[in-house]
Formats: sequence, C-alpha cells, structure tokens
Amino acid sequence: MTDGAKFDTWSAGQSYEHYMGRWSRMVATKFVDWLDAPSSADWLEIGCGSGALTQTILASASPLTIKATDASDDFVAHARAATSDDRVTFQTANAQELPFEDASFDVVASALVLNFVPDKIVALKEMQRVLRPGGIASFYVWDYPGGGVGFIDAFWQAAAEVDHKAADLNEGSRFPFCTEMGLADICVQAGLSPTITPLEITTRFNEFEDFWMPFTLGAGPAPGYCMSLPNDHREALKAKLKENIGGLSPIDLTARAWAIKSTVRA
Repeated sequence: MTDGAKFDTWSAGQSYEHYMGRWSRMVATKFVDWLDAPSSADWLEIGCGSGALTQTILASASPLTIKATDASDDFVAHARAATSDDRVTFQTANAQELPFEDASFDVVASALVLNFVPDKIVALKEMQRVLRPGGIASFYVWDYPGGGVGFIDAFWQAAAEVDHKAADLNEGSRFPFCTEMGLADICVQAGLSPTITPLEITTRFNEFEDFWMPFTLGAGPAPGYCMSLPNDHREALKAKLKENIGGLSPIDLTARAWAIKSTVRA
C-alpha cells in the first residue's frame, strides 16, 4: 500500500455521501445525458459507491436491467438500501475480475473509480469482455491533475502548507494520468477507441463550516488523512484552510471530470 492509498477509506457509505455523493449525483446526470445510451439496455455498473450513478441511470436512461457492483461490501449494502427498483441488483465484485459471462451487457459504466483500480488496463479489458458486440464501454474520473475538484485541491494546498509530507498525498500527484491525453493513452492500450469530453459542475458550500465538515467524516483520501491527524494538527489545518478560502460565503468552486465512451466492435 502506498502512503497515499493508506488514507483511501471508502467503506463508510453515508459519510461518503456527505463528502462526494452530492457532487457525484450532479456529474452523473451530465454523464448519462452525454452517454445517450439506448433504452431497454442491460447495464453493468463498476464501482457503484453510494448509488449516485445507479439512481441516475434508473431515472434517466430507461434501462432494462442494471447489475451494480462495488469492491466494498459496505457500499453495496448502502446502495442497496438506498435504491428501491426491481430493475437493479447489487453485488460485491472486483473490477479486474468481473464475475460475469462474456457478452452479457449492452452498456458498462464506471463512475469516479477507475483511478483507484490497481490495473486499469485489465479493468478496461474486462469491460470489453462482458459487453455484447456494439456495446458501450464508459467511465469518468475527476480531473485531479488539473485541479478539477476545487474543494479537494484547496484542502491539499492548505495541508501541504501545514505538513510538507501532505504534498505527496494530493490526488493530482497520485493520479497524473487523469488528464485527457493520459486517459486516451490508457484506453488505446486497452484496445478502446475513446471519445472524451469534460463535464463540469459547481460545488456550493453555504459557509466555511459546511465546507469543512465533510473532511471530518473519514470517507475518502482527504478525510482519511484529516482524521488521522492529532487534534492540534487538525485544528491548524482547519485554520489554514479557512485563511486560504478568505471568508467567502457562499463558497462556489468548480469540479471537472473527464468522461470517456467507446463502442465495442461488432
């Protein structure tokens, strides 16, 4: 486990919902609209998390079925409890070794998770394996190297000012391939012909305490790091972050993801 990965605490579904889930829902809507998948399709979702993309597909894409998977038992349980629709079933699964037959789905989608998969090429090839001819492989990830998640970028900048070791934990440093060119290269290596587009939303926090609170919940790399700190160090980080934000109210910051889709050849 890398120094950065040790703070990737993703097991708490409700905590993640407060940290990233609300923004995941906003970008999921843009993604599903852009994907423009056919109706009455059989979907596989890889990394369902708290269910943001699952629920968006159900609401906007008219799927026939969805098989929603995640590597975390806790996330699967949370998403299952939060989603009431007979078209979807949830199960724990590894993105690098999907427990499904070849040519089982029309659409495979993954939201904000590929960067956390150890072997991305294998995961993308697994997507293609389980797709029917003419099916769509798709995913999106945050543009971390481009400062694409403004509130996370602000957190790590403040953290690095308080603790120089935190500079290496920033997702921008850990996931340098999450750029348009980097993602295109990974897709080509996996045998995909990708179409790539940016998706942008505005994250709004009513006041600083609303901005700070999600970092205290422990779900995700930045919150995991935050809650690993002794109380006095955490208070110093909070003070530096508040100083850097500069008293804005509300706090509006941009979040940008790169969305990718590719049709598997018939």
